Amino acid sequence: PVVVLDAGRLPDGTTETPFEFQLPSEGLHESYHGVYINVEYKINVDCERGVMKKALHRSIEFIVEVPENAKHETEPERFEITPESLENVRSNTLDQIPKFKISGRLFHKLCPINLPFTGEVTIEASQAPVKSVELQLVRVETVKHPDSGNTAREATEIQNIQIGDGDVCRNLVIPLYMIFPRLFTCPTMLTELFKVEFEVNLIVVFADGYMVTENFPIVLYRGR
Repeated sequence: PVVVLDAGRLPDGTTETPFEFQLPSEGLHESYHGVYINVEYKINVDCERGVMKKALHRSIEFIVEVPENAKHETEPERFEITPESLENVRSNTLDQIPKFKISGRLFHKLCPINLPFTGEVTIEASQAPVKSVELQLVRVETVKHPDSGNTAREATEIQNIQIGDGDVCRNLVIPLYMIFPRLFTCPTMLTELFKVEFEVNLIVVFADGYMVTENFPIVLYRGR
């Protein structure tokens, strides 16, 4: 604790007392509000007002950001989605899936958190009409029990953005553009007791109710 004002009597009106304290230069994680993991930094202020008066207390959160050096990628990652490329689909049921071909590219999988996630997708062909094209941001939180060593892993949605509505034109390049929401995202954290990782799902919903999802793990960091 730091004493910012010595004992004594305050004059009537507003009294402002400046203060400061030094944060450690290493070992801090960024502020983050998740479902099972939270990283919060707070300032607690206590004012003792004598024996016969109740003490005053206030707590307020402040935000910590930890910049790091930029991470460079060689080139955008290209992808192609067809019925044959889908996982968890039995080979004897492929004939029941409407034929389609979806291609695109992600401009970054090493993503600066203070810049938008960008890319593009193209519906090259589809036998069934398209109902919607969506971009979903997912957090993956992993917690390890310090005694038993057991881990719990849970993926939850942060946000879902519709980037195409209705039966979009074939061979039309649709831009991918998503802002990472503050506090609900943070640079990817990998520690001994917990992990916070992020993924992006590209979701194409067809008019007959069939849905195709392509998953892309990404790494977030805060550039200097």
